[in-house]
Amino acid sequence: MLSLKKRLIAASVTLAAALSFTGSVSAEEVNVYSARKEALIKPLLDKFSAETGIEVNLVTGDADALISRMNSEGKFSPADVLITTDVGRLVRAKQQGLTRIVVSDTLEQAIPAQLRDDENQWFSLTMRARPIMYSPERVDPEQLSTMEALTDAEWKGRICIRSSSNIYNQSMVAAMIQQTGEEDTLKWANGLVKNFARPPKGGDRDQIKAVVSGQCDIAIANTYYLAGMLNSADDSEKNIASQVKVFWPNQDDRGAHINVSGAALAKHAPNSDNAVKLLEYMVREDAQAWYAKTNHEYPVRDGVEWSETLKQFGTFKAEEIPLHRVGELNAEAVKVMDKAGWK
Repeated sequence: MLSLKKRLIAASVTLAAALSFTGSVSAEEVNVYSARKEALIKPLLDKFSAETGIEVNLVTGDADALISRMNSEGKFSPADVLITTDVGRLVRAKQQGLTRIVVSDTLEQAIPAQLRDDENQWFSLTMRARPIMYSPERVDPEQLSTMEALTDAEWKGRICIRSSSNIYNQSMVAAMIQQTGEEDTLKWANGLVKNFARPPKGGDRDQIKAVVSGQCDIAIANTYYLAGMLNSADDSEKNIASQVKVFWPNQDDRGAHINVSGAALAKHAPNSDNAVKLLEYMVREDAQAWYAKTNHEYPVRDGVEWSETLKQFGTFKAEEIPLHRVGELNAEAVKVMDKAGWK
């Protein structure tokens, strides 16, 4: 028989090996890197923990910085799940080899094919629409029709939008390339830039505020931001948002542009089983309803009720292109915007 000393040494070596492989002695946990702010994700993660007993270790940060962090950590990364915004980032994480395939009937049944990776390496959790927002005092909605029509001379000096470095705009242009071709998209971008009211600056909320202040008459922004302002604890922000209306463009053809927030299983996830459980939980009807009503994002799962604010924006026809193509065309979109002088 082994002596007590030798048995203790053998046990310690086994434990050390286990720690070096898993990074943790506890299997009942999952490590999440999230570009969503803690207030917008933690309540849902807490519900998951309460129901399953799986502890969620949450790290929040800048979306691009988290992807860079996972890349630099390599196989030693503790990340199990990456939650981020915009399909461009989800595709980038996949292209950098930071994600892996998930086999899950639950995810495939809950999420439409165009809203998930064609190899099931990332999955949309919520949708955001990027329509036209306008001042009803200065714009008659009868004047509005398509995104392409915003290049008309009547809109010269009347449009506000974020810079070309913003990934939401890059994805919007990428989606247009996929649907109308690079040549027509460049023609559109050239015309849009000529109608800018000012050099692009600030975030989506700043574009909405610029409409109300009279710097421009039209803004292109995500509904998520307008809804957040309408439900803000700040009365002045609520008042500003109430003076802007939503118009859904391209309803007779390709539909309004949408993008997503989404998640992926990390390539080197030490708690992969728990990670898949979390992904599946986040597309359950109750979780999707929480997102819709609390964060005012459109659910990816059919049949889930929208928030009252989203209902006020009205129903709309959305683009139906595979979102993975939007991410893959990001570089081409940036080139088009650069050629058009979109700063």
